[in-house]
Amino acid sequence: MGSYYYLGAQLPYLIYGQNPPMSSQDFLALARDQMSSADAALLDYCTLDPSPYREGDTGPSYTEQERSTHSTLLNRWKEWERALRLNLASNRALKLKREGVTQADAPVIPADAANVAKNAMAIESPLEAEIFLDNARWNAIESFQDLSVFSESSIYAYLLKLLLMERRAAFKTEDGFDEYKGLYAAILGEAK
Repeated sequence: MGSYYYLGAQLPYLIYGQNPPMSSQDFLALARDQMSSADAALLDYCTLDPSPYREGDTGPSYTEQERSTHSTLLNRWKEWERALRLNLASNRALKLKREGVTQADAPVIPADAANVAKNAMAIESPLEAEIFLDNARWNAIESFQDLSVFSESSIYAYLLKLLLMERRAAFKTEDGFDEYKGLYAAILGEAK
């Protein structure tokens, strides 16, 4: 377990919903220079996807739990996000009444991930649902990190939060609405 006083002390405070104070790439360059090689290697595990694509994969697969790391925060994050995504898939399949679709069993633990998925399905607006999900992700990350802002756990949490901030900044309501109008017009055109 490393102590990263200099790195932690120079990082600006992050607030969900604001623009990121730096890019995740800039942060990675800064962190890799100041972390031990073992701790820096785990920066690659700091992703919003619980099972990122690997060479030769045809797509994400959440059916199996990710390999454990020496970081409790990253292990808990991957477990939580995996549970969230499997519960979202299960709830969507039920909502759309899809039969015969084989999927992994949605875990009930962690229970808050299952509840977040259920509550997200009740939100009508896709944008509001995504914002709700990302806010829940932010809160989960905060609950997993330890209290010291100078630990590797806090450094990993910082990167995950930056990734969420970048994701949120990428949401473009106007572009999404224009895309929706274009798709809707195309559907109406095909119906005629």
